[in-house]
Amino acid sequence: MPAILRYGADSSVRLELRDGALLAECGAPRAKPLDDPALATWRALAEPLDYPPLQRGTTPGDRVVLPLDQGVPHASEIVAAVIRSLLEAGVEADGVTVLRTQADAEADIGDPRPWLAGQSSERITVLSHVPTHRSDLAYLAAMDVGEPIFLNRAITDADVVLPIGCFHRRAAPGYFGIHSAVFPAFSDQRTIQRFRSPTVIGAGGRPRRKPGKLVDQVGWLLGVMLTVQVIPGPGDRILGVVAGQTDAVRRRARRLYRAAWGSSAPRRANLVVAGIEGGSGQQTWDNLGRALASATTLVEEGGAIAVCCDLAAEPGPAVRQLAATRAREEAMRWIREKRPDDAILATLLARALDRATVYLLSRLDESLVEELDITPLAQHDELVRLAGLHDSCILLANAPHAMVSLTR
Repeated sequence: MPAILRYGADSSVRLELRDGALLAECGAPRAKPLDDPALATWRALAEPLDYPPLQRGTTPGDRVVLPLDQGVPHASEIVAAVIRSLLEAGVEADGVTVLRTQADAEADIGDPRPWLAGQSSERITVLSHVPTHRSDLAYLAAMDVGEPIFLNRAITDADVVLPIGCFHRRAAPGYFGIHSAVFPAFSDQRTIQRFRSPTVIGAGGRPRRKPGKLVDQVGWLLGVMLTVQVIPGPGDRILGVVAGQTDAVRRRARRLYRAAWGSSAPRRANLVVAGIEGGSGQQTWDNLGRALASATTLVEEGGAIAVCCDLAAEPGPAVRQLAATRAREEAMRWIREKRPDDAILATLLARALDRATVYLLSRLDESLVEELDITPLAQHDELVRLAGLHDSCILLANAPHAMVSLTR
């Protein structure tokens, strides 16, 4: 029985499965990607959900900050569209600040100025958040446990905070809701490390409730009433843009995401083949972690997971620690103590390896893959042979976004 899985920018693999082995093909969105994300953003802000038009919600002298969460597809175009909407509403270009994460700034992602015409592009301020620069941080309040909440000063000094984020399913590892575009993304290093701790994720990689409640509390303390959220599509595409009052946007985005990405499988399979579509912006270790988290919930104990991607990036410190340490639990103790940037990813990888044999078709060096206790797949033929050995299989396209429930 033939089945095709797409991955990377334009790659695909054809699998020949045993008769009756294919339990489900999941991860193909039931919505058409947008042809013009910028136009969709402008239209969303022209009629925001449960929120007055920007002309009534802003004044020409307002200082508006746009915190841009990491990983927003077509970020530069979307930020530029938000700025055009603000300028049309009467906000002065000198009063608009775009705040990017350090990672996006280093990758030159999210700068709207090339997409803006005229003098307005020169008057927009674009800042990079460096969580270790204490002079750039301001105190907001104290957490319930007494720990202080620090945020980038551009946010606390603003008259209007308009976050731009990428919406994910509730169980997405490392995602804490629509206010994640503000906190902890633009907090201090200690807070960011706390949210990177493996302890913030529960079974299946789902974030625990308490961190999410704290993120919502910070949004409330700041008085964030308006937000822009992108519904991700396959690969580098976008399915929709939602703007308006935060609660209304959360409800609408959740419905759209579930309608597009929700699917089901009758039961777990002894083989899950997962794909990560898109160009280099999607071929990340974080997306590998999300793909493994989704696949781990769908594979039988002792089964196999095969991930197909074009990942070629260097691993972070937590993954390198897993590769360098003979005992996995010893490496995890170091990760829990140090909380490096990729701590959650390494935790998801370790959990997948504890449950199943993991295979990886990628552009990574085979020696690194083997050091992680993962079996590298050099060619499609090797994956085809692997698929033919199993009597049950789930194909999981767009694994970082797929939202699959088991019916029994």
